[in-house]
Order: sequence, then structure tokens, then C-alpha cells
Amino acid sequence: MAMVLYIGLLHRLLLACLVSSGLAFSAEYTFDVNILPHSPAVEIGKNFTATCSLAITSEATADDLIWYSTLKIIPREQYNKINTSAVNVTITITSETPSRLFCRVNKSKDTKDTYGIELHKGYPPERPENLSCVALQVDKRISNNVTCSWDTRKRGTLIETKTSLFFSSGDEEKEKEIKDADKHRGTVTLSIFPHHMNAKVWVVSENKLGKVKSDVLETEADRFAKTNPPFNVVAISEKQFPESLLINWSQPIKNVYVKLIYQIRYCKHGSQTWSEIPLEDTAREIQSFRLQYLRPYTLYITQVRCKMFREGFGYWSDWSRNATKMTPEDKPKSKPDLWRTINNTEGSNRKTMHILCKDPELSNGRIRIFKVKMQSLPWKEVVVNRTGSEDLAVDLRQIQDPRGIIFVDVIACNSVGQSPKASLKIPRNPHQFPPVNKLMWKSDKGQLLIEWQTPNVSAGGSPPKHNLTEYVVQWVSGKDGKMDWQRENRSTLKTFIRGDLENFIYYNISVYPIYSDWIGQPVTIPAYLEQGAPSQPPSIKQEYLGSDNAKLVWTDIPQEKQTGFIVNYTLYYFTNESDVQAITLPANTYSYHLKTLSSDTNYWTKVKSSTIKGSATSPVHMFKTAKYAPGEVKGIVVGACLGFLFLLLGITILCFYKWQSIESKWWPTIPNPENSRIGTWTPDFHLKNEPPKENTLVDVSVVEVDMLDGKSVFEEDRAGLPLKKDKYLSEEHSSGIGDSSCMSSPRQSVSDSSHSSDEGGDLGETAAGAVQYSSVVASQGYKGQNPNAAAHGQPLPPQQQQQQQTTPSFSRSESTQPLLECEDGGGDTPGSSGQSRLLSPGGGYRSKTLDHGSARCAEERGEQGSAVLLRFWPGDQACQQSGAQDAAESPEFLEAVPASHCMTKLVGYRPQ
Repeated sequence: MAMVLYIGLLHRLLLACLVSSGLAFSAEYTFDVNILPHSPAVEIGKNFTATCSLAITSEATADDLIWYSTLKIIPREQYNKINTSAVNVTITITSETPSRLFCRVNKSKDTKDTYGIELHKGYPPERPENLSCVALQVDKRISNNVTCSWDTRKRGTLIETKTSLFFSSGDEEKEKEIKDADKHRGTVTLSIFPHHMNAKVWVVSENKLGKVKSDVLETEADRFAKTNPPFNVVAISEKQFPESLLINWSQPIKNVYVKLIYQIRYCKHGSQTWSEIPLEDTAREIQSFRLQYLRPYTLYITQVRCKMFREGFGYWSDWSRNATKMTPEDKPKSKPDLWRTINNTEGSNRKTMHILCKDPELSNGRIRIFKVKMQSLPWKEVVVNRTGSEDLAVDLRQIQDPRGIIFVDVIACNSVGQSPKASLKIPRNPHQFPPVNKLMWKSDKGQLLIEWQTPNVSAGGSPPKHNLTEYVVQWVSGKDGKMDWQRENRSTLKTFIRGDLENFIYYNISVYPIYSDWIGQPVTIPAYLEQGAPSQPPSIKQEYLGSDNAKLVWTDIPQEKQTGFIVNYTLYYFTNESDVQAITLPANTYSYHLKTLSSDTNYWTKVKSSTIKGSATSPVHMFKTAKYAPGEVKGIVVGACLGFLFLLLGITILCFYKWQSIESKWWPTIPNPENSRIGTWTPDFHLKNEPPKENTLVDVSVVEVDMLDGKSVFEEDRAGLPLKKDKYLSEEHSSGIGDSSCMSSPRQSVSDSSHSSDEGGDLGETAAGAVQYSSVVASQGYKGQNPNAAAHGQPLPPQQQQQQQTTPSFSRSESTQPLLECEDGGGDTPGSSGQSRLLSPGGGYRSKTLDHGSARCAEERGEQGSAVLLRFWPGDQACQQSGAQDAAESPEFLEAVPASHCMTKLVGYRPQ
């Protein structure tokens, strides 16, 4: 029993070793399974066959074996049953094939054995091709280190490959193992380089999938030699040979080892195009050579190299160091490049023509003087003082406001001689020489290409003798105004600008056809070598604001800031409540009128300028629409003014047609005061006993009513009032008494006083009413001034009865015209200065203080002595008799007696 356990354990250990070495993997050890081959190297693209076998077939057979990879189970159609214990499988190896392949026993669900192998995919080694070797010069001899290289396919082997380099010469054979197969080169070190001896070289590559050997390179060892370049290379110029340079050098190795031939090349300074001397001119042992047919006064760079003289032997050495030299000067062989430009003078409308000239293309030296001749004028020399490039144009002459045809001839001179003459003919009207057609441009690989078509000569009417000879292409920089030009022959229809153009700079390109020195009509287009986004945005502002519209304007971006052609503008505007609105406008638009806006609303706006390479957006600008449109406010004002004018016109027309009614209402007709005789009626005037005349005015007196006591007085005399109440109680028909020229102080009538007293009104406010006038008419029916006595039936004294018969009666005028300004004196107040004479009803007089205005007016009038203001005094009988007696005895009594002697109140008119 112990022996059985020992054998089983030993068997299991053996299987574990197989699994750990990559030969087999097992999950369970119930069955002994073996897979052949063990971890093979397989070639990609070919079929691979593996065999799985059972050691013991008592519990399982070949039918229980299953093949599968990491990804899937292999179909049984690919199986091949060898016997009851073995089965093999065939698969095609690809780059996607899993690197592991498994075989398992799957007799039941409980019993499962799994084994596997590792697949090493790859390719067999490739045969080295194009084997070559080289031995470089070290010091004065060829080195004993030979370096060989070869080519193989770039796919690689993907598995470990050994490559070896073999070199055999005479009795010596060297092998060099190349560890890094991807280098495809190796170096073999010899004891000495075998000059004039044969050598064999080959390469061997080997891996698990195969072994290959290259072709054997068998040749003379000198074929592998590569010398150093010649040294001490020198170029020599000779004044008598302006078109040649002499080149000298030294050989790098002695002829005893290697015999050499040489090769020479040269180019102009700054050029990348080399010119080589043919080998038949230098294929011999030489150490100098003369370069010919060079351009005078030109800097040249020369190089030399060498190799073994035998054809097919050795390698060309590297080129020597540069030998630089300038050829001698010679007289110019071509005419100068003559041109003209016309510029506008700043600050005026005048034009200035500049005659410009460049050095001849074949100047063959430094141009020191230009000789200029214009029209029939003598030759004039212009000395050239250059400090920069030789291509800079020289301004030979300036012509202000050129007129007519201009002929210019120029000759360039250097230290050796002078050039042929260049002529330029500037016509009065260049339109008689037709321009080119369809001028176009495009940027091509960092250069500006210009294309055009030939002019239509028949349509331009050019004379047949003036043939098209060449073109002049001119360009002007928009950055600094720098101008340059180049000439092209008549067969050229497209060319690259040969000047130093800058990116993002605007250029004006013009093409001029030249007709036998006559300048034709140009065609000009703008162009950019390279475009970009604008470097500066436009600035926007509002030009006009309304209630529902606004006009926005923006400035054009300066030309130097555009960096490209503006293709369009995009206008954005928005409010706080709405989305952004965008409007795309053409490139030549610099304003836009926004409509259907909201009144009294803030708007934000910005504008974006775009080129084909980008855009630039202006800062946001805010504006606010007006609350009212300008027309609305103006319409309201104009409407109001028109309404007022129409109203005023209607009133004027109404007044015109109703003038008589208005005049009679506001300006009634009154008697002329000049016809009144009231001024001659005074107490001192003795009236004659004449029969009264009807409608005769003999005197005027002022009847005043005491505004403080008018009511009592009126009530006292109400019974004796002979006048009609309606007549005297009406303010419109009441009149005042007084002189037409002086008695202008407004007084209130008896009727007004009574009426005012009855209604309780303010007498002070109505005292300035209409002024009453009275006429004194001689009448025998005058009943005196004391109505109280007549009312009580008392007989009058004889004296009063006599006076009653001779005193004129009073009749009222219906006039309500105000008195003159000088007659208006408010002298009825108790404190006034001046006095008035009062006529008492009994025939006496009392003096009353007058205001200074009334007194002064009376003095100014001067009518029959002193003007006297008469008032009827309603005093008692005693006072009346006393006053009459005093007046008869002394007229001055009237001036001495105060108004308060008989009555302290102002008196009013008493009925007559």
C-alpha cells in the first residue's frame, strides 16, 4: 500500500514539473495527458498541428479529448483521431491567434483534466541584401576598421534572431556577431587594411524558424576606401579676369596608398543651387582649377571633393570647407531698371512724380553714378550713396504736377564703365495703351502668385508700331507705403513676387504693360500673403435714437489692423428680457437702422468683423430709446399753437363783426366836457335873471355822499326826493357832478349809497364807481336845499325864498365816463389837506378840507379865478343862517371855517 502511494505521488510531481516549465497546465490529476510539440515556435501565416495523447485509456479515450484556445473551443472538424488514445488538431497561425493552446479530458462533469502549451509566433530570418562596406581615412592612412551595412525587410522576425558578419582577406577571417539585429550594420576590426588585396564579406542570420546567408561580396579591398576631403582650398580672383576664379587645394592622402580624382562645385552667395564642373574636366591628378564664365563683382562659394581614380572603386569624400571669393568688377552689361511713381502731396491736391532707378541686373560692379536726361535737357549726374541693399531704388528726379508727354533716359556707371541706356516714355493719357485682363492672386506655399491675361490690343486702339515688350509688376505695402517692382518678359502670364513680403500685411498689386518703353494703363488689386483674424475690433455708437428705432454706426478697422479682407459684419443687439438678435451685413456696410424697438428701453449692442481666418468683436455698447418720438412732441406743441391761433383768429373776427356792440358796451359815447358851462357857476358869480333855456348847462357841481352816514341822511330826506328812485338807484345811469377837467375823483351817488346801505355792502369797495355829472339849469321852480323844512310844512325865510327863485335847478346827466387822471383825487377823507367851499341849503357856505390833488388840479385849471368845489351841506337851520351871514360878511370865512364846524361827517347829496 505504501508503495502505491509512493508511485502516485511521484507521478504527480512529474506532472507538476511539466506545468511549471510551460509544457502543460492541469487542473486535476486524474488522467495522464501529453501534448506535442512542447512550446513550439510557429510561423505566422502557416498551419500548425499539435497532438494530445492519454497515457491510460481505461477510464477515457481519444473521443473524450477537447481542444480549445483562450478565446473559444476549436471545432471537431479540425480534429484528427490517430488512435484510441491520441488526437491532433490543425490551426492556422495569424497575428490574432492566442499564444496558448489547451487540451482537456471531459468525460464527466465531475472529472476534468486540462493541459496547455505556449506558442511563440514569428517569422524566419530574412536574407540580408545590398551588402556594402567602407573603410574611412584616419590620419594619413585608411583605417583597419571596416564597417558593413545591409538591408532587410522592415517587418522583423518577432522572435530571437542571431546575425553574424564575416570578413575574409588572404589568410585572415574575422567574424563579428551583431547583437542588435535591428541595426543592420556592423564593424569588423582587421590587423591592417589590405590594400590591393581581395576581400570577402557575407552575413548570416539564424533563429528557431530558419537560417539564411547573404550573397558574398568579393572585391578588392580598395573599393571600401573613403578618403578625407581635400584641404587648404583657396579661391583667387584676378582683376584682368573679371569672369573667373582660380581654385587651389591639397590632396588628403598620398598616391602610394590611393590615387585620386576630384570634383568641384560652386554657387552665388545666398543661393541654394550649386553648379558642378563636369568630371571629364577634373578626372585627373590635379590640385588647381580655374572657374570661368562667372558673373563679375559677384561673391561665390566653392567646394572640392575626391575619390579613388579607378571607376567603381572607392567612395567620394565629403565636400571640403567653403572657399569664398568675389569676382573682379567689370562694366555693366545691361541697362538700369527705370520706373516712375506718382504720389499725392500731403495737404494739397498737387501730384508729384518720382523717377526711380535700380541697378542694372548685370551691373558687374558697384554703381556709383546715374546719368539722367529728360526731354531736351542736358545730362545730369546723380551720385549714388548707398548704405544698405544694392536693390534699393534711387530717386533720380521729382516732377511737380506733371503735364504732357515725358521722356526719361538713364545710364548707370561703375568704376570700370557705363551701362547701355534705359528709356521710359510716360504718355499724357495712359488709357490709349490697353491694360492686362483678369488680374488675380493667390497665396501658394508662402509665396504670392500673380496671374493675368494678355491685353486686348485691338480694343485699346494702340498704334501698330508700339508692340508689347514686357510687364512691370509693382507692389505697395499698406503698412509703411514701401514700394517695389519687378520686370517680366512679354511671354510671362504668371509670376511669384520676388520681394520680401510680410504676413498679415495689405498690399496693392499693380501690373503695367509696357509698349516699346511706353507705360500702359495699369490694373490694381489688393492682396495678402497670409490672412489672419482682425487685430483690432470696430467701435460702435448710436447716431440717432427714436422711440422705436435707432441708427447704429461703427468705424472701419484701420487697414494695418485688419490683417485680412473683411468678409462681413455681424450686428448683435439684445435687452434684459429678450434673446440676442444677430444681423449679418456686407463688408462695405458701416451703419444699420434698427426698427420695431420698444420705447424707453435699454438695449445692448456689439458688432463683429470677420475675415476668412477669424473675427474680432467690439465692446458692448448700451443705448436707451426715447420715451417719445421727436415728431410726437413737436406735433403736440404745433397742434396746441395752431389751436390757440385759430381761437385768437376767431375772437378777432368776432370782435370785428361785433365792434359796435362792444364799443357801446365798454366805451359809451359821452358829451364833450368842453361844451359845459358849469365851471362859470360859483357862489361869487352873480347870475342874471334871465329866463331859463332848455338843455342849457350853466354850471357843474360835485355831489358827494357821506359814506359813513349816507344811510341816515338818505332816510331823512327820502320823503322830499322828487326824482325817480329807479333812475338814481341804478349804478349804470348815475352820474357825478364836477368840473370836466379837474373834478375827477370818483364819488358815490346818493342812490348808490342808499343801495349799498340797504344791502349792507362795503362802501369802500363801491366808492370807486362811476362819476356823476349834474347840470344846473335856471328854473323858477327851485324849492331850496332843505327838504326837511318843506316836508314838515314850515315856511321858508324870505331870504331863502328869494334865493330859491334865483338859484338854478340841477338835472343829472346819464354819462358814466371816468374822469381824467388829473381829476382823480381822493380828497374826501377827514385827514386830507386843502379845503373846499360848501354851499349850505340856507344860502351859506362852509369850507371843507380838500386833498392836495384836488387843490392842485384846481390851481392848474385856473378857470375864472380860483376853482371852487361846491357841495350842499345838510346842516341845521341855525348853522345855515350863520354860515350865510359869515359868508356875506367875509368871503375868507370859507377858507377859515373847518368842515367839522357844523358837521363832523362827510355829507352827501340831498334831494332837490
